[in-house]
Amino acid sequence: MTKNLVVLGSTGSIGTQALEVCDNINIRVLGLSAAENIDKLEIQARKHKPSIVSVLNAERGKELKTRLKDTNIKVVWGIEGMIELVTIPDADTVLTSVVGIAGLVPTIKAIEAGKNIALANKETLVTAGRLVMEAAKKNNISILPVDSEHMAIFQCLSGNRIEDVEKLILTASGGPFRGYTMEQLNDVTVEQALNHPNWSMGKKITVDSATMMNKGLEVLEARWLFDMDLSKIEVLVHPQSIIHSMVSFNDGSIIAQLGASDMRIPIQLALTWPERCVNNFGRVDFSEISSLTFEKPDLRVFKCLDFAIQAANIGGSMPVVLNAANEVAVSLFLNHKISFRTIMDLIELVMENHKVHIKPSLNDIIEIDCSVREETLNIYEKEYSKMKKVFSLTQAE
Repeated sequence: MTKNLVVLGSTGSIGTQALEVCDNINIRVLGLSAAENIDKLEIQARKHKPSIVSVLNAERGKELKTRLKDTNIKVVWGIEGMIELVTIPDADTVLTSVVGIAGLVPTIKAIEAGKNIALANKETLVTAGRLVMEAAKKNNISILPVDSEHMAIFQCLSGNRIEDVEKLILTASGGPFRGYTMEQLNDVTVEQALNHPNWSMGKKITVDSATMMNKGLEVLEARWLFDMDLSKIEVLVHPQSIIHSMVSFNDGSIIAQLGASDMRIPIQLALTWPERCVNNFGRVDFSEISSLTFEKPDLRVFKCLDFAIQAANIGGSMPVVLNAANEVAVSLFLNHKISFRTIMDLIELVMENHKVHIKPSLNDIIEIDCSVREETLNIYEKEYSKMKKVFSLTQAE
């Protein structure tokens, strides 16, 4: 069980809920980090009294240092600050909940420093799964998943032999546009995309859920977390989000993990495993559930899931490309510069243009990520920027 915790991305949705969990089970918080939300970070720092806090944005970090000068809290910034944060000697676990590839290098540095990882950052394994899992094995540390789907599979596998697994079944809510046609996606607004039917998440992850890219990234993550062949990983749409995932075994048995749509439950278990601690979080009342339904995802409409599966099968640097293009495209959408459907179009174009690097190093991954982001923006400027005024006006109406 975690005793002393560092939280990367403490001001985001997962980080905020993780701190609630820490309050509930008396985990000591030694370090906190944010990108640039120093208002919220200052409140968290004064409440939890960590020894160190980190801000990715240097100017905001310097401002926070001035604000906290009446405390003994050390304030650092930049990627160097994040690395200092995750390698502090007394921490035994680092919860990585920053959004995007920004969490990759700090996670690897934490692993090399012997810290167990509570992983809520999909992109770490999506972009560098081989390197991360090799580092975890070499340093004899545990990587426990925070995502509800992967924590569900983790629990279903507990006490069972991996060689007896027939397939992993990742469930997906289907997001706010389940059942839509491609034509209906033409008129989707940012506000609609952020209105998830079941879960409360950050903006980027919520849009990823609406495109089903989130589920695609989870397929890639599950491959590395559970050392599972892609042919044994299946996605099913389960709108009620009660069954968080399942494992089918070779004797015909299926074990499923069920629970409320409350991220604090898997967060807590990732921090306390193998112990289970009492809480007052959400509970499922089966007497109020009329049915549990399942359907196959429509890959013709939700092409992002198909792109992710393609990237996983191609391997090498292609998942890096998928992730980088998606991050840029989602950002453009959230800023009302492209349509919802254009997210898919941009990703497809960038993937088609990429020459795969079979076995990229960490430096290769970082360089490819940077170049793909630039390429995605260039394609946007060349092919789609003329549409942005019309799209922005439509979204504002």
